[in-house]
Amino acid sequence: MRPTHRTTEPTIVHGERSSDSAVSPSASPQGDPLTRVLSEIQRRGGIGRGPIEAAIAHVEQFVTALPDDLPTSARLVDLGSGGGLPGLVIIARRPDLHVTLVERRAKRADLLRYGVRALDAERRVEVIADDVARLVERAPRSFDVVTARSFAAPEMVANVAGALLGTHGIVLVSEPPERVERWPSGVLDAAGLRDGGRLGSIRRLRR
Repeated sequence: MRPTHRTTEPTIVHGERSSDSAVSPSASPQGDPLTRVLSEIQRRGGIGRGPIEAAIAHVEQFVTALPDDLPTSARLVDLGSGGGLPGLVIIARRPDLHVTLVERRAKRADLLRYGVRALDAERRVEVIADDVARLVERAPRSFDVVTARSFAAPEMVANVAGALLGTHGIVLVSEPPERVERWPSGVLDAAGLRDGGRLGSIRRLRR
């Protein structure tokens, strides 16, 4: 698991206000709510440079890769959520899902709280400001979908996702443009997963 340098108790947040995140969506650039929210997060350093519309379009592939047969009120966890790509995009596009965003960096977690509140999604989204190891301990095999973008090496992604995924769940992982083999069967077998193929830049791993 990733090492953590924090010594405080884990902070689990359900969209409450804080002084760092009290930014009104109306103060952000014009556009749809998601674009405004992510533009504000980018302005504050949570997302790298570049057109935010292009970044949204790229991570929309996670939304496209979601199975059509997910159960009602399915639970999705996004590992290492950073500035909200793809987590906030999934939240905006799929209001039927209950989403958990896991981000151990406190400032990034605060930006996620701002985004969740601005998208009016507090009732169905949980932000966990802690290392994923704590979530694995507290909620093993509790999720229908696990997503990961630039989170960790394949072996760690498989191990963490396998520990969090329910019986018939799916893992969606962003892949590099070059089509190299990153998921040896031994790694997947150890995590209780199998390769479900690639859709665009998204690798699908199934229980």
